Amino acid sequence: MSEKTLEKFLAGYRQFRETYFADNKAFIHELMNKRQAPKALMIACSDSRIDPSLKFGVDPGDMFIVRNVANLVPPFAPDSAAHGTSAALEFAVRALEVQHVIVMGHARCGGIKALMTQPQAGDFVAAWMKIAMPARERALKMSDVPDVAQRCCEHEAVKESLKNLLTFPWVKDAVNAGKLQTHGWYFDLETGTLSILNKGTGEFEAA
Repeated sequence: MSEKTLEKFLAGYRQFRETYFADNKAFIHELMNKRQAPKALMIACSDSRIDPSLKFGVDPGDMFIVRNVANLVPPFAPDSAAHGTSAALEFAVRALEVQHVIVMGHARCGGIKALMTQPQAGDFVAAWMKIAMPARERALKMSDVPDVAQRCCEHEAVKESLKNLLTFPWVKDAVNAGKLQTHGWYFDLETGTLSILNKGTGEFEAA
């Protein structure tokens, strides 16, 4: 990381201290001295261009956010392996009792591109992206045009993650009890548009 890049980050911090922090001290003090109580969990992509807080007017405490490559939810698999996304999901649903889980895909996702092109290099990405292999298979049946197939796969990966959510027994129980709702969203930064999955039709519709 260059010194210029570091200085940009530090300048941003100083601006935060002088503006937002200075103007909201009472709110921040109250927020940090009470139990967090977000109403929603968002599972978003780690892509550096996609910032959920920037797009949805999220204030501190509003949303519990988990970010990983390609915004995937793995299936329920309790074992001795490391399960960062599953652990965050459990904490949000069982401890924080969020009312909504939003899986947010996005256009031109690098993880989905890796899945579609099947590169062999790397230690972890290829294995992680196998979660979305059923989405890839469905997308390739929809189109053989690379850009179209990728977008189809981005949509289908959101649907696959929503399906995987229900393999977690405490998620399924909360959904069946009417205490939790799951949602599929898709954001295209290039056009600034958000689409929401209609579970009845299986199609993404403009918000």
